[in-house]
Amino acid sequence: MLTIQHPLLPAVPGTTRSLTSLHYGTPGSGPKVLIQASLHADEVPGMLVAHHLRQRLGALESRPPARRGGAGAGGQPDRHRPVDAAQPPGPLRAGQWRELNRAYADLAPAVAEAVRGQLGADAAANVARVRAALRAAVAALPAASELQSLRKALFGLAVDADVVLDLHCDGEGVLHFYTTPDCWPGLQPLARCMGAQAVLLAEQSGGEPFDEALSMPWALLARQFGPATPLPQACLAVTIELRGEADVAHPLAAQDAAAIEQFLALRGLVADAPSDAAALPPLRCEATPLAGSMPLVAPHGGVIVFVRAPGERVTAGDTIAELIDPFTGALTPQDAGGRPVLRAREPALRGGRHVGGQGGRGPGAARGRAAVALSTACEDAASHP
Repeated sequence: MLTIQHPLLPAVPGTTRSLTSLHYGTPGSGPKVLIQASLHADEVPGMLVAHHLRQRLGALESRPPARRGGAGAGGQPDRHRPVDAAQPPGPLRAGQWRELNRAYADLAPAVAEAVRGQLGADAAANVARVRAALRAAVAALPAASELQSLRKALFGLAVDADVVLDLHCDGEGVLHFYTTPDCWPGLQPLARCMGAQAVLLAEQSGGEPFDEALSMPWALLARQFGPATPLPQACLAVTIELRGEADVAHPLAAQDAAAIEQFLALRGLVADAPSDAAALPPLRCEATPLAGSMPLVAPHGGVIVFVRAPGERVTAGDTIAELIDPFTGALTPQDAGGRPVLRAREPALRGGRHVGGQGGRGPGAARGRAAVALSTACEDAASHP
């Protein structure tokens, strides 16, 4: 393992922060996966999963060569297949009101101009040229603040990766994914390994999030250059919400780390680990469109009392929570607007704050800490192009 510190632009004189990245395998010699944990410092479950994953990868990397390939031996990183893990430096929120995992640059226009006239009928060669252009586009981005330098460093680590796993968590919720329709087929095995209970699909969810900034250039460039210029979805990027902020426990983290390792084995990045896709558990949910959701907002201040748990199925009209004004005794029920699964929830004391998250058709769900499925008719319409 190689540890690299990436210094960030100091916010004020006399202070320093850095991004820490851990590297396994030989860079540039094979497919690459980037795993990013706890970009938001209060979302601790990702840190613990990264801790367990680091232990697993370290043990596998240090395994004697004579034991490689042995049946039932466990697994190890293939030294020719790089696996990188990035640990952000901690909270950068003071004086900065923009999301740390949002406002990433759209690289597609600059890359399209850079590779124009250079792509041909060889898909592998096209991927290599586009990746070179992506790296150059990130290198040209400004870094005039601490936050911009963090975004640029994270972007640079991930922009040429085959797989990007961005580990976050919700306030309180079940394990769920956010990704794009073009990424979903390649990420289905990961959802099966991890037991995702909701998968939300969108090409433009709003705010230019990290995962979409990495995956969408491939889809956009493929459409722009057309079928005569083959360009596969060469980056599978996903935001993984590891349940809720309080779900910090070794059994859960070890389970998630083992599931990620199994997915890496399926991708050929880890040798000897179980990698039989036919032996994976079935999907626990169908993927549903992010467009089939809308906020559930507290109409006034008060105490939120939830009567439904995350992961529980609800139908139209079911009460999700009760909002109580402790001074007047008024009780306002908060009802489901469609036929979703309650995916996440948060307490609220101020009017106008988001209350809970549900949405999606069947076993699916909706994006954000507060989302409610639209009516069934609207949701079904949003489910089809």
